[in-house]
Amino acid sequence: MKVQRYRVATRLLAIGVVLAWLGGAPVPARQARDADGGRPLVHVAEVDALIQPVSAAFIAQVLDAADAAGADLVVLVLRTPGGLVDSTRDINSSIIESRTPVVVWVGPSGARAASAGFLITIAADVAAMAPGTHIGAAHPVAGTGQPMDDTMAEKAASDVAAYARSLASQRGRNVELAEKAVTESQSFTEEEALRATPPLIDLVAADLDALLEALDGRVVTRWDGRTEVLHTADARVEEMEMNWRQRLLSAIAHPQIAVLLFSLGTLGLTIELWNPGAIVPGVVGGLCLLLAFFAFQIIPINAVGLLLVLFGLALLVLEMVTASFGLLAAGGLVSMVLGLVMLIDSPAPELQLGWPFILSTIAALALIVTFVTRLAVRAQLRRPVTGVAGMLDASGEVLEAIAAGATGRVATHGEIWSAIARQPIPQGARVRVVEVDGMTLTVSPELPAGPDAKGTQP
Repeated sequence: MKVQRYRVATRLLAIGVVLAWLGGAPVPARQARDADGGRPLVHVAEVDALIQPVSAAFIAQVLDAADAAGADLVVLVLRTPGGLVDSTRDINSSIIESRTPVVVWVGPSGARAASAGFLITIAADVAAMAPGTHIGAAHPVAGTGQPMDDTMAEKAASDVAAYARSLASQRGRNVELAEKAVTESQSFTEEEALRATPPLIDLVAADLDALLEALDGRVVTRWDGRTEVLHTADARVEEMEMNWRQRLLSAIAHPQIAVLLFSLGTLGLTIELWNPGAIVPGVVGGLCLLLAFFAFQIIPINAVGLLLVLFGLALLVLEMVTASFGLLAAGGLVSMVLGLVMLIDSPAPELQLGWPFILSTIAALALIVTFVTRLAVRAQLRRPVTGVAGMLDASGEVLEAIAAGATGRVATHGEIWSAIARQPIPQGARVRVVEVDGMTLTVSPELPAGPDAKGTQP
């Protein structure tokens, strides 16, 4: 029994020594082969949005799928103005823990990976950029977009700078430039990042084909120190896309969509409160507001701008229930224009609302308010159809002749009433109700339309 245990322990020790030796030398990456060709497998995923929980979940899903399929490489095509630090850390943790090597390529030309995108780029096994792109400007801001006090700003910058230094140091990249991207908001073109000593990125590639060609045979060092040789020649490329739920949530995080949801949600709840029991406006309005609040957690929102938008919506609501001859509506529209102009507190062009969107949104809201207000005014001016007021001027037919000062019977409003008149009215004549006294109507003969009504011919 002891001999068997000794043999098992010896074999385990030998396996451990071999694995340790292999971990210190370049070894081929895992190969996912076609049944007929033995070609390498590369998963490609595009991230063209704010870095937020949906982006983090999508990238984690892509990396898990690549590990499960035994892919040789994952390429993340990155274009982003930035995003949440917590989501960035989640993405980098997924990259570090991935069994499949990960390449982050900032492209195509004209794209950028700013702020959170910079931290993701330097965390990758291979960092690449297309010509005419840039990375950097990773200084943290408050989640609401408002400026932080000096102490909080210093703490946040110090924390993110330490995180950037850690990533750059572990990946063998330029620690000094990584820190300056955070503390001094510096940005770097692809040439500046590549020519730095040591460089911030590993290579420059014009497109995906050029990237895969440059990566073939390249030795990469993983986060844990292991090295792998990439095989990407004649690779089979599989594009990974977000599912419908992720696309929906990612779209909601866009500033323009968030503003539309917030406006429609507020109007929907207002209509529901104004007309209880409508149900649909209340349900739709509540759903829109919840989705808008989800987006506002991601987008840097200026508090003053948001208050101006709320004040403008309140004035529009008051216009629908108060006869102000358009004064409240005009004030509300002006307030909303000012609020939308300053709502997004970020210099990133991708986050700006833009005048075409602002003016079209205000015009649409003005039309909605005008339509609803017109309906309200028409409802107030409409002739009553119920109660005593609804009986006045109603037309009817005499069922039982009415003598002067006597009582007869009249059919009107689908009912039979007792009626009196100041003059005799024969049975079958058409009459008009002029007064209601309890359950008795006072009627008068209904004049025929046309020239006979005046008793003269034209």
